Amino acid sequence: MTARKPDMERAAAADRAEAVVAYRFYLQAMAEGDTPTLDALLDDAFTLTHMTGYVQPKTEWLSQIREGQFVYHSIEEKGLDVDTHGAGVVRLVGRTLTDATVYGTRAKWRLRLTVDFTRQDDTWTAVRTVATTW
Repeated sequence: MTARKPDMERAAAADRAEAVVAYRFYLQAMAEGDTPTLDALLDDAFTLTHMTGYVQPKTEWLSQIREGQFVYHSIEEKGLDVDTHGAGVVRLVGRTLTDATVYGTRAKWRLRLTVDFTRQDDTWTAVRTVATTW
């Protein structure tokens, strides 16, 4: 039984590291307005819960990025907490300074992004993001 614990800890550490890489690709794709990459990184059932509480489906959010209603000029990572929630499930809580234009209004947002990732085969996919402020 004790021989399995180090293996499980190594697997959990690897999961966390891989999910962090996926999270940073996600932020980079947002800043670049790269909707094809976002589409690949996000689960088909992905939702983004905005600061207002509105739960937005993936297709609507990506469409609004393509149409220029959401423009992420830059996203600066200010902190990141990572927690494993079982095999193949990781929650990241990132604090960012996000310069964005949302529906025509540009501001720098202190966003707290809680992102749930799952491993599907060998790929980490975001299934949900909740945005609040910090």
